[in-house]
Amino acid sequence: MIHLYRFLFIAVLLLSQKNNAQQIALFNQKDLKGWYAFGEEKGKVSNAAELFSTEDNMIRMYGPKAGYLMSEQSFKNFKLTVEFRWNTDAQFTRKNNSKNSGVMYLVPSETPDVLWPKGIQFQIKEGATGDFVLLQEVTLNINGKKTEPGKSVVAKRFADAEKAVGEWNTLVVTSKNGVITQQLNGKLVNQGTASSVTEGRILLQYEGFPIDFRKVTIKKYK
Repeated sequence: MIHLYRFLFIAVLLLSQKNNAQQIALFNQKDLKGWYAFGEEKGKVSNAAELFSTEDNMIRMYGPKAGYLMSEQSFKNFKLTVEFRWNTDAQFTRKNNSKNSGVMYLVPSETPDVLWPKGIQFQIKEGATGDFVLLQEVTLNINGKKTEPGKSVVAKRFADAEKAVGEWNTLVVTSKNGVITQQLNGKLVNQGTASSVTEGRILLQYEGFPIDFRKVTIKKYK
C-alpha cells in the first residue's frame, strides 16, 4: 500500500510539473524581452524599450503616438491571462483623453505591421470593455451567425464587468480549435466559434490614453 501511495504521489507530481511547464510568462516583470514595438512614427522597432517602458513590475504604455507591443512567439490553442489598468497620472504623456486600448491575439506571423493588423481584439475601452473587434477580414460565428468580413467589425459584449478607472482588471482569452471565449474579472463577456484565424501572436495596444499591464501569461493546450 505504501508503494501504491508513493507511486500516486510521484504521478501527481509529474503531472503537476508538466502542467506548470505549459504556463509561459510573456512579460518577465523586468524588461520587454520577447517583444518588439511598432509606432506610428518609427514603424517597427526591435528594441521595444525605445517606445514603451517597464517600471515597478509593470509595462507602461504612453506617449504622443499610437503603437503596440507584439510578442515574438506565436501560439495556437491557449489560455491567455492579462492584467491591466488605466493610468490617470498626469505626468504620463498621452495622445488623447479617450480611454481606448486592447489586447489582440491570433495575429498571424505573416501579417504586416500596421495600425491595426489582422487578428482578434479584446476591446479595452471605457463602456465597451469585452467587445470583440475583428480586424482585417477576420470572421467568427457568434450566436450561430457568421460575422461579415471587414476592416474593423465589432461584436458587442453581452455583459459588463470592468472595474472602476484606476483599478486592476483581469481578462482571460481562451482559444481552442476555433472556439473563443473572453472573460473579464471572472465573468464571461463574449464567445464565438469557427474563427477564421487559429494561430498567431499576442499584441498589447496603446491608442492614446496611458495604460499599464502587469501580468501577461499564456497556457498552451495540445
